[in-house]
Amino acid sequence: MSQLSTQHLSLAYDQTTIIADLDLAIPSGKITALVGPNGCGKSTLLRGLARLLAPRGGAALLDGKAIHQIPTRELAKRIGILPQSPVAPEGLTVRELVAQGRYPHQSWLQQWATDDEAAVLKALELTGMTALAERAADTLSGGQRQRAWIAMTLAQETPVILLDEPTTFLDLSHQIEVLQLLERLNRIEGRTIIMVVHDLNHATRHAHHIIALREGAVVASGSPAAVVTPALLREVFGVEGVVVPDPRTGVPLCLAYGLADVRSAPASEAQDHPPEQQRDGMHTHARGASEPFALR
Repeated sequence: MSQLSTQHLSLAYDQTTIIADLDLAIPSGKITALVGPNGCGKSTLLRGLARLLAPRGGAALLDGKAIHQIPTRELAKRIGILPQSPVAPEGLTVRELVAQGRYPHQSWLQQWATDDEAAVLKALELTGMTALAERAADTLSGGQRQRAWIAMTLAQETPVILLDEPTTFLDLSHQIEVLQLLERLNRIEGRTIIMVVHDLNHATRHAHHIIALREGAVVASGSPAAVVTPALLREVFGVEGVVVPDPRTGVPLCLAYGLADVRSAPASEAQDHPPEQQRDGMHTHARGASEPFALR
């Protein structure tokens, strides 16, 4: 089972450092959620783990070896990534899209084979997309389209899957559909899944392990029950709230009631991080300070 970690990892855009000297270990065979406020470095960290962003210092490691030293094709057989809002070429069918996941397994000497076809069919079945295999991907609903992209990632047959806000722009039913799909894939396939999650309650419900980031540093990591507390809501998200057991599952449920007193907080907490916002695709949600809401 593959082990993904970082050692003194630093990541930056131009002259702006986002992640600095980070040591981190991702649990194998579990679902890990990266959470934190806008601009904290969640998507930047995911890009670093996927080798989409070269480190300024340190390294991301796969089974103890720096990923930038692993040949590209070999790495693509071990780590799959689904970025935010991917777009398929017009007219490409779902089957053709999923087949793109077999690219790392192709070569001049080994073209499409029985193993490739079996991997595509299995990915379509696991994601419930078999009946839609001949549909054009750009005609699907949001939830169906996201499942098609996940199927493509599954067809890569990598032990590690990285997803950047997989529920972005989806309505509530499609969000639940995608997250429950990831739970099933982890349970059935044993894949290690690391996902950036914008909704903290989604993280507590669907992840085994949570890593909370603020200003490029890890504030807390561990099980949802150990990590998600009123103190974390205040320190990481700048809100006052309560954490109660979900009445059905018992996992922590966050209810935020207003902004924390930021007058005593470091000035850097109130600053934006333009480079991170541009690259991480963050989204803000305006609400009245006195209105109770589940933290997103």
